[in-house]
Amino acid sequence: MAVHSLPDPHLTSLPPSGHGKLLAMFLACSLPVLLAIFVFFVIKPTGQANFGQLIHPARPMPAVSLLNAQGQAIALSQLKGQWLLVNVGSADCAAGCAQHLFIQRQLREMLNKDKDRVDRIWLVTDDGAINSEVQPLLTDATVLRVSASVLQAWLGDMPIDEAKQQLFVIDPQGHAMLRMPADMQGKQANAAKNMLQKLLMASVVWDKPGR
Repeated sequence: MAVHSLPDPHLTSLPPSGHGKLLAMFLACSLPVLLAIFVFFVIKPTGQANFGQLIHPARPMPAVSLLNAQGQAIALSQLKGQWLLVNVGSADCAAGCAQHLFIQRQLREMLNKDKDRVDRIWLVTDDGAINSEVQPLLTDATVLRVSASVLQAWLGDMPIDEAKQQLFVIDPQGHAMLRMPADMQGKQANAAKNMLQKLLMASVVWDKPGR
């Protein structure tokens, strides 16, 4: 038998080279680095944020349970999985406190489609009856009573009266990472919204709406 021709080596199918898998592994390994670069150069964690003050180092969520407005014990860890906007106030919540809750609610609404990635928390610093006039401002908010020790362990070692003047931002792992004035208007509110949008954009790959 005569062999009339040999197969063209250029037409012979080659086994998969694995380049696709290698590229996928490279991208997966590079993602944390790319996110870190984005956070460093866009959010610029130098101790001073575009608006507000970065908490450095970020303070982890205490492993405790707190009572809600109905007197039920809620593990603080149940709040993880969402970005949190946290206000601090007394149960009697006078006009200034009510204004802070209103700003907290409006700031979340200003996030539009991203608002479902953010929850509102109000930490009450005493055992008094909650002012009925602020109940409409607490719709969709989680109300928890907190001791001074837990408050300071989580949000920072500051007097309670000072904490009441701050709006705290908590990341989905429960770390207190940013604080800004609780009373803001106009340009300040827009700056706060822009800061939150940067944080949400930086975490969009791994943080989805809902827990």
